[in-house]
Amino acid sequence: MQALDKITQFLNQVLLWIAGCFLVGMIVLTCANILLRIIWEPIRGTFELMGFFGAVVTAFALGYTQIRRGHIAVDVLINTFSEKTREALNLINSIICLLFFGIATWQIAKKATTLLTTGEVTETLRIIYYPFTYAVALGCALTALVFLVDLLRYPEKHDKKETK
Repeated sequence: MQALDKITQFLNQVLLWIAGCFLVGMIVLTCANILLRIIWEPIRGTFELMGFFGAVVTAFALGYTQIRRGHIAVDVLINTFSEKTREALNLINSIICLLFFGIATWQIAKKATTLLTTGEVTETLRIIYYPFTYAVALGCALTALVFLVDLLRYPEKHDKKETK
């Protein structure tokens, strides 16, 4: 169990670093586009690149953010429940999220395979779509893995609370 947890954390850390590089690329591209728009002519395909880069940044940061519990949660109602009820709701939430991200991974990868076979490219820069689509599927897959690890860790947490 600990090995799977460490692998999951390592992979999500790697994706986070890659997302950071793409985010820096987005910042540089935006600044360069603004500067060139003022001086001469804007960079062609900025809109396409920002869309691709934004998708990669978002998908690659999902798993790491889930590990750190950094997503926004409105828990005003949940905090009024007992500890046992909150644990049950967290368990149900993890199951639903695992299923969601598992299905999302499958469907996005299926779409990427279709894009690969058809050879679809963007209009302006003629960039192929499928590598970015597979990247989003990878981000969703690692997020699903985080939820799986949470589910596998649940009995361990539950046993520790009972022994206290």
